[in-house]
Amino acid sequence: MSEQTKHVTYEDAGVDTAEGGRAVDAIKQMVAATNRTEVIGGIGGFGGLFSAAALKDMEDPILISGTDGVGTKLVLAQLLDRHETVGQDLVAMCVNDILASGAEPLFFLDYIAIGHIEAEHMAKIVKGVADGCKLAGAALVGGEMAEHPGVMRPDDYDLAGFTVGVVDRPKMLDPANVRSGDAIIGLPSTGVHSNGYSLVRKVIGVDGLIPGTPEAEAKRAELEKPLEELGGDSLADALLAPTRIYVKPVLEVLRGPGAGKVHAIAHITGGGITENLNRALAPDVDAVVERNGGAMGWDMPPVISYISRHAGLTPNEACKTFNMGVGLMLICASEDEETLIAALEAAGEHPFHVGTCVEGTGKVVYADER
Repeated sequence: MSEQTKHVTYEDAGVDTAEGGRAVDAIKQMVAATNRTEVIGGIGGFGGLFSAAALKDMEDPILISGTDGVGTKLVLAQLLDRHETVGQDLVAMCVNDILASGAEPLFFLDYIAIGHIEAEHMAKIVKGVADGCKLAGAALVGGEMAEHPGVMRPDDYDLAGFTVGVVDRPKMLDPANVRSGDAIIGLPSTGVHSNGYSLVRKVIGVDGLIPGTPEAEAKRAELEKPLEELGGDSLADALLAPTRIYVKPVLEVLRGPGAGKVHAIAHITGGGITENLNRALAPDVDAVVERNGGAMGWDMPPVISYISRHAGLTPNEACKTFNMGVGLMLICASEDEETLIAALEAAGEHPFHVGTCVEGTGKVVYADER
């Protein structure tokens, strides 16, 4: 650097604060649409304000927090230039986790790191977050957009989210309540959800592609083609289907006809059925999942079958990687299973029997291997 001082602005360094301001203006209405009565003020302050009034009628309110991201599913979103639903994935990964304790999500915050902020692009991402918050009944009380020039490509971005919920201690779900003989009920997923995409990317051949290049555009065209094996959907449609948010129907059941009947809940995320259902078990109980010769005892989304087959996965490897068509599992006493299934159906769900709990050591086992 010469002795003469150079004039270098923040914009010269790659950070466009004016475009960041336009992005904030573009999302204000979306954020406002998620408001609950407990929200105080709006976005733009140094912190999100939320009244504790939601806790006042509880005997012993327990705050439960959760944080997560979308992972490498974002690589596909960027390659396909589809950004409208990854925000729902972000919300789902957080709120479904705290739902496993029986908690109601109260509010949500997001963090978006991006190479270069464009207001229109940012609005698409945040709209997905706002849509997810509305599905979960959580207020989007704030967030952060961080521009990282020189660290990320201009069109590259990553997402992280954080939620806080509450449950009354006497109503909190606890794996310790699970007993031998309990039934396991499943709720359907919309596909791969937001886990296993490092394997998905390798199977469909998108690793190393830079969006906008001729190679990436050729791959994008290939992924957009309808496939008979997927029921006429394209891989692009099937793999970017947003993660389901189970909060409202499940809370409706927990507060109504299913009150006191659900012992534990498992959110089936990274590690598949094998490494998530065990988190909802007491240490002296195993879960026996009904799988016949590798075929699940319920309808599995064709995209999971497609990826598993093209990856050459064994049934055990697939069940340790993907949700296999079950996004959430509820464990209850066997005598309450019919009541809960009927209540879930009345709440708009399509529940099915997954398996049974037996004496064991806290593991997930499969009926075809016993």
